[in-house]
Amino acid sequence: MADEQVTEPQNTNESNAQAAQPAADAQASATSTPAEPAAPQAPVETETAKAEAPAAPAAPEAPKANDTPTAPTVQTPAPATPAKPTPKPHVPSPLAFAKKPAKHPVAAPAHTYSEADVKAAKAFGRVDEKGTVYVKEGETEREVGEFPGATNEEALTLYARRYLDLKAKLDLFATRLKAANIKPREIDESIKTLGEETTNPAIVGDIPALKAQYEELKKAGEAKKAELAEARKAALEKAIKERTAIVEKAEALANSLSENTNWRSTADKFRSLFEQWQEHQRTSIRIDKPTADALWKRFSAARTTFNQHRRKWAQARDASREETKRVKEEIIKEANEIKDSTDWGATSHQFNELMDRWKAAGRAGRKEDDELWAKFRLACDVFFNARQADRDQMSSNEKDNLAKKEELLKKAEALVPVADEKAAKKARQALADIQDEWDQIGYVPREDMHRIESRLDAVDNKIKAVEQAAWQKSDPEADARVSSFEAQLKAQLDELDAQIAAESDPAKKSELEAEKATKEQWLNAVK
Repeated sequence: MADEQVTEPQNTNESNAQAAQPAADAQASATSTPAEPAAPQAPVETETAKAEAPAAPAAPEAPKANDTPTAPTVQTPAPATPAKPTPKPHVPSPLAFAKKPAKHPVAAPAHTYSEADVKAAKAFGRVDEKGTVYVKEGETEREVGEFPGATNEEALTLYARRYLDLKAKLDLFATRLKAANIKPREIDESIKTLGEETTNPAIVGDIPALKAQYEELKKAGEAKKAELAEARKAALEKAIKERTAIVEKAEALANSLSENTNWRSTADKFRSLFEQWQEHQRTSIRIDKPTADALWKRFSAARTTFNQHRRKWAQARDASREETKRVKEEIIKEANEIKDSTDWGATSHQFNELMDRWKAAGRAGRKEDDELWAKFRLACDVFFNARQADRDQMSSNEKDNLAKKEELLKKAEALVPVADEKAAKKARQALADIQDEWDQIGYVPREDMHRIESRLDAVDNKIKAVEQAAWQKSDPEADARVSSFEAQLKAQLDELDAQIAAESDPAKKSELEAEKATKEQWLNAVK
């Protein structure tokens, strides 16, 4: 999994610089003050002093923008039991050493100390007549080395500067402990190294104070490690929570899949979540492998679920598109078979049905749909263009028919009004001739049809009214119906007279009289 390949950056600049320090330690110490001779004889030390001699601390490099600096790691030989001072054979001077090419050309930078600091350190040491250097450590005194051929002042200065060098390392580590990017391993290594260097060091100075400072730094280092542990625990919990949130979003997407899912949009969301996952790996604290693996398994399972559903959807979509393509090709075939028909009404209905089937068939893909639609549209255009041409021709003929029927209307409207039955019969005969000619002319434009038909009907109604009036006057059945109605009314009036005479209730008698008055009016009307 990609998560386990993410490593924390490490800065090796300081450790590389420090690795070159021991080789140049003597030169850095011997040449750091003007008071020392330009080319003194190299100090002759006991075996113990040589083993305990500390290396000059290297100046810390400024961390680069993208580097995570590490704490200064001081390398010194392991301490040994002090031995009695014994004469040492002559060794080459530092100048002689300088003539030989160094295996590590990078030398540690030298510190510059004030005369007051050097003097205060020298107060804890002395040099005997043989050049042996001693240091006072509490109530005791021990030998730290020899510097034959040099003055007592030069010898004390050399070992006092070594004391200041070691104190500078402790001060540097104290400053480093305040840094936010220091690592627990760096603290452990520095504490270990400084502990070795402060155990019986071959230096001249306030060694008890130096050891007390080391003990304080040791406690401060443990407190810093506890603080870092808590910070890492909080950062780890935060990172797990953030990574889990990404997983839960992916799982929610996977659980929301349905037939209405927008697969393109959902794929973009999964892609965004994966990019967030990768960015979180690069920028957050490294999560422990079991937890990271478990979260990745859940995230991967959600993506797999989505991919499987999308694959099934794509397969179903492809099958549906193939079926749609087949149906539309069949529709195109049927359209081509009827496109040349001149049965405008029936064929128009068939084309409407084909269009309904086309819409219900669904989609066959953008490219395929465009090609299929062009073929179907071509067949439709052949038929409907032909029908429109026929309609255009028919429209021209209908306008001519309208002009002819309007001329006939003038003749028909000239037949009315008629004065009597004889004139009505004559007008009826002329109107019949006009109607025969009217029917032979043919269709007129639809918008004019009602207007001219209504005018012709009005002429017919005027003639018919005169004919109806004459018929009613000469109809014997009508006379018989009137006589029968008159006899019924007279009988009802006689019955009402009897009821009125016999009725004593004024209200009912009033109603009967009103009914009698109404029927008397009817009788007068039919006489």
